[in-house]
Amino acid sequence: MTLAVVTGSNRGIGLALVTLLKERGFGVVATCRKSSKELDALGVEVVSGVEVTSPEGIEKCRQAVGKRKVDLLVNNAGILRSSGSLPELDARSIRDQLEVNALGPLLLTSALLPNLESGAKVALITSRMGSIDDNSSGGSYGYRMSKAALNMAGKSMAVDLKGRGVAVVILHPGMVRTEMIGNHGQVEPIDAARGLLARIDAVTLETSGGFWHANGERLPW
Repeated sequence: MTLAVVTGSNRGIGLALVTLLKERGFGVVATCRKSSKELDALGVEVVSGVEVTSPEGIEKCRQAVGKRKVDLLVNNAGILRSSGSLPELDARSIRDQLEVNALGPLLLTSALLPNLESGAKVALITSRMGSIDDNSSGGSYGYRMSKAALNMAGKSMAVDLKGRGVAVVILHPGMVRTEMIGNHGQVEPIDAARGLLARIDAVTLETSGGFWHANGERLPW
């Protein structure tokens, strides 16, 4: 069975991705810090207690996957926190966002490298707010910095994994109506997930490392 691993799968975009992947007939390893009744109801393999910034969390995910081939790894887990204004920055908040949003996906991908064979794909759910060229409003230091770092990690992964036959796609889901942004988004999670999967389907080794909107728009770095 085709196997997908999805992080941050208990709600929002992650939950929607797991739902659609199951409908496609994928086996899904759905990881999260704490499960939800919605995720439990899907009947997929749920691995809770996974904190992507901790060695224990990474190891728990790795052990759950075991020696199985992973066809798709979706690094979706992320946080959005206020990091204060330039005169009064919250350094702890910035560090936390860098750890979760950028370092976590890198460490998990590294841990699952033996499971990623030729033909596998790695997706990084990032944000347009990580685009340097597109930043016209400033602020949001922790979130912007962490997503820019994730974008760079994804680009390097694409270069490093090409020889293994593994493609990487860096994805902005749009402004999605989730708890992360107080449900003020413009797109429903299931619709964003459909767009994300379309971009994942389309990525090849030739287009690996690109930065895409879920709607198909190529985004500026």
